[in-house]
Amino acid sequence: MTRSILAKENILLNTAVGTKEEAIRLTGRILVEKGYVDASYIEKMLEREALTSTYMGNFVAIPHGTEDSKLLVKESGISFVQVPQGVDFGSGNIVKLLIGIAGKDNEHLDILSNIAIVCSEEENIEKLVAAKTADEILAIFEEVN
Repeated sequence: MTRSILAKENILLNTAVGTKEEAIRLTGRILVEKGYVDASYIEKMLEREALTSTYMGNFVAIPHGTEDSKLLVKESGISFVQVPQGVDFGSGNIVKLLIGIAGKDNEHLDILSNIAIVCSEEENIEKLVAAKTADEILAIFEEVN
């Protein structure tokens, strides 16, 4: 089954979450519900976060599973959660964009490089945080490819 790695239905806009754990669980739940990963992948995302923060700077976090969670990935996919009010990821790091990643084989490296290109531009971050539709989010990511 081949489908878009980032599809419109993988995007949640104007979301409010209370904690980092809640944010990561939500990001993972999208990947589970859309069939990219097994449900146990969410615990691996939390385990990964406990090892080292997935906060990348610039209001962005990229939650993903641990190295040993690759077997739980059915196919590569991305979930996108916009949290305009932000959620504290610890040490004063506020996250407004969560990009959950599940990469089959080594596809996560390509996915990460595309995300890095988009998120390296502060202007893109501002557009992603302000976006009102999933189409706006997709358009920003499609500019890179």
